[in-house]
Amino acid sequence: MNNTLLIFILTLLLVIILVLRMKKPKYLKSIDQEEFRNNYRKAQLIDVREEKEFKTGYILGARNIPLSQLRQRLTEIRPDKPIYLYCQNGSRCISAAKVLRKKRGAEEIVSLKGGFRKWSGKIKK
Repeated sequence: MNNTLLIFILTLLLVIILVLRMKKPKYLKSIDQEEFRNNYRKAQLIDVREEKEFKTGYILGARNIPLSQLRQRLTEIRPDKPIYLYCQNGSRCISAAKVLRKKRGAEEIVSLKGGFRKWSGKIKK
């Protein structure tokens, strides 16, 4: 009985931690394709997918800074300019936004709702 209760509590804590880590922070604004398309040219457009994914196609004008390399390449991103992020489906943008906010003090961070897989605009291959 005691072990079962302990396992239940630990499992519950693990689930809570995972949910909180993937929760979209309030400072990350998710916008639809139309708004993203109309404004990304005025911002730093960052594709946080891995290089292999980037090479299969990307939004014209995007720079590839994979999430796995973001901490090492933070100086390539200006915190005083808007940052538009996208990944395959939107989940990596949450992690990238947290790093950019905490380590670079970025204020205006925007992500593409639905990610690249939902993008119907121009792409470069």
